[in-house]
Amino acid sequence: MAHIDNLINSIKDPQLRVALRAEYEKVTKSRRLGLVFDRHLPESVVLPGFTIREGEKVQILLGDGSEDPTELDGSGVWTVTKAGAKSAQLRDKNGECREVPTAQLVTAREFGDPIYPGLVSTGRVVRGGGAGGDDGGKPFHTVINSENYHALEALLFAYEGQVDAIYIDPPYNTGARDWKYNNDYVDDADPYRHSKWLSFIERRLILAKRLLNPKDSVLIVTIDEKEYLRLGLLLEQVFANARITMVTSSINAGGSTRTGTFARSAEYLFFVQVGASHPAALPLDEEWNPVKTVNKQDLYWNRLIRSGTQPFRTTHPNLFYPVFIRNTADGPVFDSVGQPFYGEGWRNVAAPPGCAAVWPIRQDGREGRWQISAEALRELIALGYARIGTWKDAATSLSYLKQGERKKVDDGLFPVTGHRADGSVITDGSGYRARYVPNDIWRLTSHDAGNSGSRLLARFLPDRTFPFAKALYAVEDALRFFVIKKTDALILDFFAGSGTTAHAVMRLNRQDGGKRRSICVTNNEVGAAERAALLAQGLKPGDEAWEALGICDYITKPRIHAAITGTTSTGEPVKGDYRFIDEFPMADGFEENAEFFTLTYEDPALVTLGRRFEAIAPLLWLRAGATGERIDRIPDEGWAMPPAAVYGVLFDTNAWGPFVAAAALRDDLVHAFIVTDSLVEYQQIIAKLDPALKTTRLYADYVRSFEINIRA
Repeated sequence: MAHIDNLINSIKDPQLRVALRAEYEKVTKSRRLGLVFDRHLPESVVLPGFTIREGEKVQILLGDGSEDPTELDGSGVWTVTKAGAKSAQLRDKNGECREVPTAQLVTAREFGDPIYPGLVSTGRVVRGGGAGGDDGGKPFHTVINSENYHALEALLFAYEGQVDAIYIDPPYNTGARDWKYNNDYVDDADPYRHSKWLSFIERRLILAKRLLNPKDSVLIVTIDEKEYLRLGLLLEQVFANARITMVTSSINAGGSTRTGTFARSAEYLFFVQVGASHPAALPLDEEWNPVKTVNKQDLYWNRLIRSGTQPFRTTHPNLFYPVFIRNTADGPVFDSVGQPFYGEGWRNVAAPPGCAAVWPIRQDGREGRWQISAEALRELIALGYARIGTWKDAATSLSYLKQGERKKVDDGLFPVTGHRADGSVITDGSGYRARYVPNDIWRLTSHDAGNSGSRLLARFLPDRTFPFAKALYAVEDALRFFVIKKTDALILDFFAGSGTTAHAVMRLNRQDGGKRRSICVTNNEVGAAERAALLAQGLKPGDEAWEALGICDYITKPRIHAAITGTTSTGEPVKGDYRFIDEFPMADGFEENAEFFTLTYEDPALVTLGRRFEAIAPLLWLRAGATGERIDRIPDEGWAMPPAAVYGVLFDTNAWGPFVAAAALRDDLVHAFIVTDSLVEYQQIIAKLDPALKTTRLYADYVRSFEINIRA
């Protein structure tokens, strides 16, 4: 660009120069820099089972005679102008009209159509307490059966800016039936498959960014070579201020054979570090990096005399001072530390009787300097963090523990077992492993996608199959670097698949007693083989038998239930032991809780009138921390604050008095929801509550917050 500018400026003819400059600016102003792709709009979702009504948007199924009557006819979205029991009249955006059998229609929502979500519970498993409010138990992990874009929008109400980590394994564009766009599988021969994929991912990443804690959080995305280049550019655009690192991870040591090229052995992980996020240094096994020394048995005592840069007295004269030591039958000991000596004649400084004066003199005889000040050395001597070497009179070497080594002692990683004659600490390092952040190439046995993924999953679901399950320990390790110090972290996976992320979070909790909470979002698509069999039986999406074989109901929920209870999908104890970091029988399960939900699409009028409170009740419970009793109904008193709940709801503002009084008696209350259309009334009521209590206004707030799917 700069070279072209210079070339134009070098043109001597002023008229030609001006004309070329004008044409050049036209081109550059219309050019888009960075990742360029067609943003395909709208993205739509079909809602099988919804009643076909006048004014409803619908799409048309292929109908009788089709090999797959659940597929759409490709004519796009229509609006119902007249609905009948047998047929409906439709009109499209161009004004074209047609009449179609009602049975051949399915309700649809386009990107930009308002949607009002709710949640309905489809079961729970409780093994970690927490259901009784502030009983010291665990919060609930959450699984949501939903199209993930709508689920993410709904979760903004509860968790915007609060998520600590997001781990996703999105579809990779590797074949003809990997993922859907506008309800149809994207064929691997589709010339727009990459731009469709980018459009699909970008919308979800924008919502993910809003959910992440801007001060300190991480997004982890796994990807293969089909899309990693485009994904990297997309992440840079969406998360412009984040630090992005890509790790190469071996998931199949033998490699998967590919005709005409190299076998595939690795996948890639993008770590998008938001705010102050950084990976923690951990005590890692040698397999993480065999070049490093990972099992030091002793502290490193650093030489007190300065080496390396600026090692001479001239640059730091205040660090040129004597240290007086004396020899005893038990070994050399410290006597005292002198003051900095700024002039000449330091050799004439007299040492205390029986002592030698040790100065920072280098081996070549030049005047050096110490690493730390005289006052700092006195403090370290008193703490046992300074040490004397073998007695050599004035040439005796001195050493000390730097801050990092001192912290290992202070933190108990190197227990103090005694002291030497000079007062320096003697420590036990037999149980210590060095902590560090690994490099960006991971080759770990535990990350094998076969043994730790598909075959491990089969232990929990012996009567079911699921292809390409993520390695449990790989997900666990990736998260550990960022949530090891956040024992109450909130972790989201909106491409949850078999539920590996939730399983990994439960493993992390068991290792340190944490109360981390996962939210897993997955749809209920059926596999290709199951789909063919169901169609052969005359079934279709929305039928009970069809939905029972969907990924959420057939794989995700049973896997999490089996992991917590230690009992397989067939009712037997899970065979085998967990490995790596924390080894114990899988049949032991976990002291954890989980609840399963399905996203619903609600009538806003009914919600506002309070006739569908049960639909939004789980969203309030999630916002209050997903622990304790849930308020599922509107009581006659006009307010609810059960003893086992950690939040309260004021349904009738005329009952604000007893509600405020009850809240004042609760030290475990974390949230209050006030139902009022008046902002002034809302402010007057919350002014009487504890300022530390979080508050939210409903229903006007609900309608505004949950009118999701609005085009940006």
